[in-house]
Amino acid sequence: MTTLAISGLIRPLLEPRLPQGLDVRWFMTHEEALEAVKGAEIGWFDSNSKEDMVASLMAATDLKWLNSIYAGLDFLPMDVLASRGITVTNGAGINAITIAEYVVMGMLNIAKGYREVVRAQDRHEWLLDSPGKRELAGSKALLLGYGAIGKLIQPRLEAFGVEVTVVRRSPGASTLGPDQWRAHLGEFDWVILAVPATPETEGMIGAGELAAMKSDAVIVNIARGSVIDQPALVEALETKAIGGAFLDVTTPEPLPADHPLWSLPNAHISMHLSGRAQDKMFVRSADRFLANLASYLKGEPVAPVFDPSLGY
Repeated sequence: MTTLAISGLIRPLLEPRLPQGLDVRWFMTHEEALEAVKGAEIGWFDSNSKEDMVASLMAATDLKWLNSIYAGLDFLPMDVLASRGITVTNGAGINAITIAEYVVMGMLNIAKGYREVVRAQDRHEWLLDSPGKRELAGSKALLLGYGAIGKLIQPRLEAFGVEVTVVRRSPGASTLGPDQWRAHLGEFDWVILAVPATPETEGMIGAGELAAMKSDAVIVNIARGSVIDQPALVEALETKAIGGAFLDVTTPEPLPADHPLWSLPNAHISMHLSGRAQDKMFVRSADRFLANLASYLKGEPVAPVFDPSLGY
């Protein structure tokens, strides 16, 4: 009999639809999880505590398949996943639609100065002119990262008349390679980061890259805070070396209340909410898990598979 250890938070969406003949162990607390994972072949250990998730993984010595709603699993021990030969399916694409919409929202917010419009309403002040004069139409965006999210960002921006250039390893129209994009940074009005968090992408936007951007360029980060050298970004924003930044992610998270990014007028902090701006995440995750479970029980492949050697 196949044994599963699954967080009770997803139970209402799964239990009525699970196939018969499974040994399913539901848990609600970390202590219950550590007991449930013993001998489990399949696990879904998601928790608000990444430390608890790591501890559950370490205790699940018989695990063959680990599922997660998280797209980024860089906090898990990659060596353990690889050495045990665990198949990992992650949440890649589950929140792609809402994150892509968040990118468009952030860009429009900055282009139209909408934050100042909201503040004027709070003051009951009738503005006589728009605080933002930019149009998305006719602007140019560099999109770094062409996974599930990047593939949805591109058409949404193109619908607004934005010329999108994608950074990817495979050549194509409106594409730059990994060794080409830095030389072209000065051509873009928007630089959008949608890359996975890996050693290769850590600090990929540093002082040199920021200096190469246009003085009114805006950087949009919905990847991980670690892909930007944050002190260098703060300096670039303070000196107005670039036009602004829309940051859904920061280092650390939560951002300390006294951090300078909060107070910079050209920094927009959206508190890692882009993936939470929808109500379908758990429904989609449950549907995907059940489809994968049916495949797994028949000995067929599951998807999307997370590669510990690559970190995504």
